[in-house]
Amino acid sequence: MGRTHLQQFFSTAMALLLLFSTVSFTVEKHFCGDELIAVAVFSKVEKCAMEALETEREQLTKVPCCKDTLEVVSGLNQLNNNPFHNWNIDQQQCLIAFIYGYNSLYVTLQSERCLQIDYQPPNLIIDRQVLGQVYII
Repeated sequence: MGRTHLQQFFSTAMALLLLFSTVSFTVEKHFCGDELIAVAVFSKVEKCAMEALETEREQLTKVPCCKDTLEVVSGLNQLNNNPFHNWNIDQQQCLIAFIYGYNSLYVTLQSERCLQIDYQPPNLIIDRQVLGQVYII
């Protein structure tokens, strides 16, 4: 991978990480007794067939058979736009030295002109291996 492809990959990965860290979603679960019947993310959960019978049973026993649980996974509410304000000068200098040293590792080398590209081998008039009956095995 070239350097530009690597930079594009990291910038895309960071954008996706930022997006997924700020997204909030809910997970809704439906239980009948102690058994998990349905799970839904971003939508309402489907109720089981026992839901109609539950109202009759609840009137008799006062204990519900089915229950729904709702879990909320919350993302970040605030983003720190300028995280370097909290760093002291030593930490900032260390980061700058690391970035400068990391960037200098990937120096593009000048490609030298290859002289063998334009080389045309001579035409073979006599096959000397066949003449001397010398074969590579």
